Amino acid sequence: MVDNNLRLTNWNRKLGCKCQYKHIVDWCGCSPNDFKPSDLPRFQQTSRPTFFARKFEASVSQEIISQLDAFLFGAYPSSTPGLQAYWENIYEQETDGLSSLSDSKLSHYHAFARMGLSRAAGSLQGHPNDHSCRFVAMSHPTSVHLYFLSDQFQGYLVRHVATNRASTQMETLETWVTPKDHFTQASQPHTSNRLQHIQVGSDWDPKERLFRNWGGLLGPEDEPVAVQHWSRSQSNLTATIVWIDPTNVIAATYDILVDASAEVTHYRPPLTSPLRPGVWTLRVLHHWNLLGQTSFVVAPQEFHRQQPIQKEHTLRLHTGPPRNSYMEQSFHGLNPVLRLPVSLSAVEEAEANSGLTGAPLRRWLDGLLEGHWSASDVCSLGPSACPVMQSCPLTTWSSASPDPKSELSTPREDGRIR
Repeated sequence: MVDNNLRLTNWNRKLGCKCQYKHIVDWCGCSPNDFKPSDLPRFQQTSRPTFFARKFEASVSQEIISQLDAFLFGAYPSSTPGLQAYWENIYEQETDGLSSLSDSKLSHYHAFARMGLSRAAGSLQGHPNDHSCRFVAMSHPTSVHLYFLSDQFQGYLVRHVATNRASTQMETLETWVTPKDHFTQASQPHTSNRLQHIQVGSDWDPKERLFRNWGGLLGPEDEPVAVQHWSRSQSNLTATIVWIDPTNVIAATYDILVDASAEVTHYRPPLTSPLRPGVWTLRVLHHWNLLGQTSFVVAPQEFHRQQPIQKEHTLRLHTGPPRNSYMEQSFHGLNPVLRLPVSLSAVEEAEANSGLTGAPLRRWLDGLLEGHWSASDVCSLGPSACPVMQSCPLTTWSSASPDPKSELSTPREDGRIR
């Protein structure tokens, strides 16, 4: 008899047993964690042979998959295309259908596609009458991928169809947009400042300690979570988190106890929706002294139920919560403490923007996102009338570029795949 079930499961019950699936099942189950590169020695040991293991997730760590693949089958040549890259398809119009996208995500993807068209139009500088690189958007985005490089999220790849203004021919383009990090530490950081980073997003995964909404795309009806990353210390501290909306309304404030050994803290305040669209600020303080802050965008919706939004819906979704109150408690008295004057011009601008539709709404949406995202590149999946347009299969970042490590061939006679 051999006491070995040939399985290796990555249990970390401190992280995996938080009853995070109570909304799905009626018991408090535990879930294994994903393997990371530091786990490789557990596979290499020979005292307890392993034939099966869980869990692996390339979006969390492709490196451990590559390490294990090299351990079993030998390493790929370092010149192999896409060796450190990973692409994950999160939307395909043909199979998923437009109804699978929330109005907020659809609005973001359209804005990202327009950012790509603007980048293409600017590629022929000095030729204002040359329309060979100018395009007109034609339809909804057809495909969206997450793009990772060396286990780091690099942004979204949005595939979309546009008409070339010079040739009048339709072309399928792919735009790569990357996020901008707006986290800043206090200008005069204290030596005891343990704060390393701040993130705001939705779909927080407490087990893997990451946002499943990778780009932090937020709309008026989303429920954002604030996450703080800390260095370890010898003592606990109490931090104050402050949420500030685009008109300097303090939407929420609360204290969190940061244990000496804590590396991550998170909390989702019960904010009343809809959230006011615009640039929000999140501050982290200690004894009312700033430790750090970040800004994030709550994007207005260009669509409602997959159709261009009408004014009756913008006035409901884009004006902020009823009575301008995100919680039952008012934090207006803290504005002087935090040196946050209520700006009449900002309030008037927000009220004017709340009724926008059509092209003015798109310009508002694009302007907000351009402050937090950039179009890093754009390519064409077929022939293009734009002379400087790259071919997607020949780029290193496109979802159409070669990825030999992900290709599956027929198993050999010995059962091995390579």
